[in-house]
Amino acid sequence: MPLLIQNRRIERPGSTVDLFARYPHLQENARVFRSKPVVDVDPKCLLYIQQREFAATTPADNSVAVLGSDDATTCHLVLVRHTGSGAACLAHCDGSSTWSEVPLIVKAVTSLSKDPAKEGRLELHLVGGFDDESKTSHKLSLNLLCSFSFFPLAEMNDVLVDGAHRPGVHGIGINIKTGEVFPASFPHKGPAEELRSARTFTGGQMADIYDSNKGVVKIGPCKWSPNLDISFWLSQDDDTILKYLSTSPTAEPPHFVQHIKSTIQFLLEHPSSDSVFPGGQPQHYRRTEQGDWENVNQT
Repeated sequence: MPLLIQNRRIERPGSTVDLFARYPHLQENARVFRSKPVVDVDPKCLLYIQQREFAATTPADNSVAVLGSDDATTCHLVLVRHTGSGAACLAHCDGSSTWSEVPLIVKAVTSLSKDPAKEGRLELHLVGGFDDESKTSHKLSLNLLCSFSFFPLAEMNDVLVDGAHRPGVHGIGINIKTGEVFPASFPHKGPAEELRSARTFTGGQMADIYDSNKGVVKIGPCKWSPNLDISFWLSQDDDTILKYLSTSPTAEPPHFVQHIKSTIQFLLEHPSSDSVFPGGQPQHYRRTEQGDWENVNQT
């Protein structure tokens, strides 16, 4: 993919510092975006994307009006949208396998944008990262830069709070019908929040979780084995969990520790993945008329 800024193709910059020096308007655009109010998204229209997940859909989808994800500190939220079809894909990337993930994200959008009557271009939005001490955000930004041949936003999402660096925006949503992108938070992160977190916690790779043609969320199957040692973390204090289980201990949202403990508790209650995926079959969820996600049997 060629790098276009203000409709002009440029060579891929060697660093984010170089890019922002040449195109200072990018920082102003980021400042304006950070200043927008955070929207609490109604779960009845939402498909929430967890870490190492992506999902794509189109404006014709009657089950999902908003794709959203949050809790991004060093992680990056990657949004690709086709201007002609309106198809969009949102991914929550943590740097585990960036080079193999980016082609999946692009393909998810282009496969939904094959109507020749709806010509357009691909737009990329990257949100997340900040000026963390280990420079994890910068490394992921540059890897995404190389993978997309597009620009990263780590420095532009950095704010100082009481002298400490923090990400200015933790989460975003996209209104699939209008294409509007906005800062967002998500009190509800279903369906199957703990199961999906367990998949990532046990080493699951980036996964496409949604079939927009059927309006069905598909989780797994994935594999994990009994590991009673993880119960150790349930007795640890917040600072210890943040220190050893977070890439950005000083910048995590308030619910991070509880989220980790809930995930571990789920794994202890389901020590083998076989009990969650009987017969090696995935779990499927479809939205009900009331707007909730319901587990359904697939034939």
